[in-house]
Amino acid sequence: MTVEPLFQRVALIGIGLIGSSIAHNIRRHGLAGHVAVSTRRAETLARAQELKLGDSYHLDPHDAVRDADLVILSVPVGASGAVAEAIAPALKAGTIVSDVGSTKGSVIAQMQPHMPEHVHFVPAHPIAGTENSGPDAGFVELFQNRWTILTPVEGSDPEAVARLQRFWEGCGAMVEVMTAEHHDLVLAIVSHVPHLIAYNIVGTAADLETVTQSEVIKFSASGFRDFTRIAASDPTMWRDVFLNNRDAVLEMLARFSEDLASLQRAIRWGDGDALFDLFTRTRAIRRGIVEAGQDTAKPNFGRELGSAEGKN
Repeated sequence: MTVEPLFQRVALIGIGLIGSSIAHNIRRHGLAGHVAVSTRRAETLARAQELKLGDSYHLDPHDAVRDADLVILSVPVGASGAVAEAIAPALKAGTIVSDVGSTKGSVIAQMQPHMPEHVHFVPAHPIAGTENSGPDAGFVELFQNRWTILTPVEGSDPEAVARLQRFWEGCGAMVEVMTAEHHDLVLAIVSHVPHLIAYNIVGTAADLETVTQSEVIKFSASGFRDFTRIAASDPTMWRDVFLNNRDAVLEMLARFSEDLASLQRAIRWGDGDALFDLFTRTRAIRRGIVEAGQDTAKPNFGRELGSAEGKN
C-alpha cells in the first residue's frame, strides 16, 4: 500500500547542513512528493543538484515557494526578514512557513510582519548540528533522537502545528512546543553561551605570547580539543545568533560571570569543599545527559576519530 506523503511540495530555502539533512530525510522517509531547493549562490545550488538533494532548483526563492505546502528557511537568523519579504507574494493559501533558526524571538519579529494572513507561520528550531557546513555536510541521522522545538505564534492553527510536528517526527526528532521567549532563555545557557565561551577560550590560547600555536595544537587535551570543535562552527550563523538573542545571552553571561567569580574565590582561598561540591553537581548533569540519550558514555566523549568526529 502506498503511503501518501505529509506534503506534496516542500521548499527548502538554504541548503547547508540543516537544509541538506532535511532533504535527505524527506527522500529517505517519503515525507514530500516534490522538494524545491533554493539558495542564493549558483555554485552551491549546482552542488545541491549534483547531490540530488531536490527535484527542482531555484536561485530565486520566490520561484521555489510557489505552490509549496511547507516552506522551511535554513538561513542565518539575520537574513530571515529579507527572505520572508521576498517569498511572501508567492505563498499560496494554507502554506506552512517555518524556519530552523537558533533564536526565535528575533526571527518572529523579522518574519511575522511579512507573513500573509492566509499562511500558517510556525517557527521551529532543531537542536542538532556539527561544525561542518554546506550541502555536502548533511546526513540523514542528524535529527535522530534529537529535540526540535516549535514556537507557534499567537493564534497559530493547531492543525498546522500538528502537521509540522509530524514532519519533524518523520525526520527522527523528538518535538516539544514552548514560547519563543522561553526557548531563547533556555538556548542561551545550553548552546549560545557555551559557544561564546569556546570562541573566547580558543581565541585566548591563540593570543598567548608564552605558548606557541604549534604547542597549542600539539598538546591539546580533550577539553581544549572539544572547545576547538565548537569554535569551528559557522561564523556567520553564530554572529547572527549573538546579535539576535543578545538579551537572553547577556542575562546568562551575567549569571555565568557571578558563578565564575565564586569559583575564583574558592581557588584563591583553597576552598576544596566548594570545588568538590561544584564538580560533583556538574558530573551529575553529564550523567543525566547520557541517560537521556543525548550523548554516550563511550571514551573520547562518545565520538570516534573519523566520520563521527564533530557530531553534536
